[in-house]
Amino acid sequence: MEYISTRGGTGAVDFEGALFSGYAPDGGLFMPSCIPSLDRPTLQQWSHLSYPELVKEICFLFVKPELIPRRTLSDLIDRAFSKFRHKDIVHLSRLKNGLNVLELWHGVTYAFKDLSLSCTGQFLQYFLEKKQKHISVLVGTSGDTGSSAIESVRGQKNVDIFVLLPKGLCTQIQELQMTTVIEDNVHVFVVDGNSDEIDEPIKELFADVDFARRNNLMSLNSVNWSRIMVQIAHYFYAYFQCTPTLDSTTLPVVEIVVPTGGGGNVTAGCIAQKMGLPIQLVAAVNSNDIIHRTVKDGDFSLSGRVKATLASAMDIQEPYNVERILWLLSGSDSHLTKTLMEQFTVSKSLKLPEGLHRKVSETLRSCSASDEDIVQAMQRCWEENHYLLCPHSAVAAHYHYSHLDSCGSSTPRCCLAPASAAKFQDAVLRAGLVPEIPPEITALTAMETRSTVLQRGEDWARVLRDRITAVEQCWGKRGAALTSPGLQGVNGQA
Repeated sequence: MEYISTRGGTGAVDFEGALFSGYAPDGGLFMPSCIPSLDRPTLQQWSHLSYPELVKEICFLFVKPELIPRRTLSDLIDRAFSKFRHKDIVHLSRLKNGLNVLELWHGVTYAFKDLSLSCTGQFLQYFLEKKQKHISVLVGTSGDTGSSAIESVRGQKNVDIFVLLPKGLCTQIQELQMTTVIEDNVHVFVVDGNSDEIDEPIKELFADVDFARRNNLMSLNSVNWSRIMVQIAHYFYAYFQCTPTLDSTTLPVVEIVVPTGGGGNVTAGCIAQKMGLPIQLVAAVNSNDIIHRTVKDGDFSLSGRVKATLASAMDIQEPYNVERILWLLSGSDSHLTKTLMEQFTVSKSLKLPEGLHRKVSETLRSCSASDEDIVQAMQRCWEENHYLLCPHSAVAAHYHYSHLDSCGSSTPRCCLAPASAAKFQDAVLRAGLVPEIPPEITALTAMETRSTVLQRGEDWARVLRDRITAVEQCWGKRGAALTSPGLQGVNGQA
């Protein structure tokens, strides 16, 4: 299995190469050169597997055993899920009126990103320990990515992580989950900008190939293929949990509703579909509706500034993983993908070619939910089930409640729940409901915090360059000291 850029301007790399990259050197995103197709007997065999076992089977397809032996890969995944609170790691709640909620948030930070990032952190450590190498991880977050990424590498001696979060646009709990981590390898920046604006200095640093290579720079945003790979398992697990039987002549279809921001999770769903899983995907967005307009009208264009919504982690106007979807649905047409994305970069406006738009609308359905829609979905779910939804999960529930009869009584529907309501107390209160707050989250408010503020008007890219360079130089000195003959002798005597 090799990985190639969606823009076709760089050579193929193996899984290790894709793992340690952010954007590809040509500005594209890495994707598998081919998508494996699963036959019916394999699907029937997989239908009996647990969630961790499904993650392993997916990873076995995309990671060569020459890079990570299967037994080792299995152990790494077991270790990644060892801190999850639910015995099944992922849990399906079957609620009234056909509302199936797949809880993806039982990890340390109460967000679905713990699933992919805990695995990715283990994969990184495996290669870093083998090669005695140091990396600098650069991450922009609209809410949950930052805390999950920090949790996956905190305290690791050969990783430093730099996280940019938008000032005042995350919930207090989301921000505290980042700023209360005071390990020396964690560097948090609170930025006076929105989610799309903080992506700009990150793109600039990755585009400087010499700087990125010199400082071993990589990303744990969903530009990183490893995250997409692990998330493919969500769809197989959701399908097997919701489908009544695999014994019918034609495999039944399950509709899966995906709360969508940067598009990484729905990209994983498109890949699962391409692998032969009979699912109908719905991209559910908030008022930042660029993906909805892309599916509905072929209009991949900005519409003013990012709107602050109750579903704050989805407040994104430039969902970079759409590039992967366009590449996949264009038949891996790198030239077309490069042309389209370069046009979007320049004009922030793009009309999809008719044939490609048709493919997108055949693959995806979509909807957009206002804050009022989110509140109403949260209220209805509580009234009918005494079950609290986070505002992102409520975007998916809004679609369900609006389409109770649209996919037919025989077609099951599953709504992915990306976060616990415990992280979004303001939204719960706005819905007139009472937050349920775990003690681990309550404790955050009394903890010491540490962060660096980046003001509007500052050269954010320069500040990041300077900090990353200083850390890498410090590591270089430590590494040289650790490998010097004199120090080795002292260590040997100890």
